[in-house]
Amino acid sequence: MSRILIIEDEVAIAELEKDYLELSGFEVEMENTGDAGSDRALQEEFDLIILDLMLPGVDGFEICKRIRATKNIPILMVSAKKDDIDKIRGLGLGADDYITKPFSPSELVARVKAHLARYERLIGSGVKENEILEIRGIKIDKTARRVYVNDVEKSFTTKEFDLLTFLAEHPNHVFTKDELFQEIWDMESIGDIATVTVHIKKIREKIEFNTSKPQYIETIWGVGYRFKV
Repeated sequence: MSRILIIEDEVAIAELEKDYLELSGFEVEMENTGDAGSDRALQEEFDLIILDLMLPGVDGFEICKRIRATKNIPILMVSAKKDDIDKIRGLGLGADDYITKPFSPSELVARVKAHLARYERLIGSGVKENEILEIRGIKIDKTARRVYVNDVEKSFTTKEFDLLTFLAEHPNHVFTKDELFQEIWDMESIGDIATVTVHIKKIREKIEFNTSKPQYIETIWGVGYRFKV
């Protein structure tokens, strides 16, 4: 259910808007001053904001500016002013629509639905977020193939990255050197498993605080390695 915030100092108008929106299936909250409305808009999660222009305290222009500094949700600006300059200013500050009072509640509901649908389409067509693994101070960005240790980026070769990622994706599982070699190098380990040992050593130098007492990649003597979580 979409959540809407109405910031409107005329209580009767706000309650009428709220009633019509709730009948259309929306969850609606109201604030009657600019300061309280601004605080809730910035601190809570809403899907759309209906913002009156003339408010006690902080006006609608300033609230719109504050919201746009951190959020991209639809903002419908409402005002009794019919001057084009106010409409231009409101849209210029990032409002998605400008409705002049008086207006019919059904028109408001129709505009709310249209803007929510448009916003949902934009979000749905957005770029997929990077796939990231985070484990005790280590961040592995699988999409960008980058590794950060305590927010400091470390340089990894292709095989070092693949080996670290594979172990991190299978925490607490003990793998033999043969299994790791076959998985990462995609071939049978014909007397060349020392390659795994060398790569583990290099990885530890980049992620471990103390390589003699590793906190992430443990050596299981006589068996292989395990990524500890």
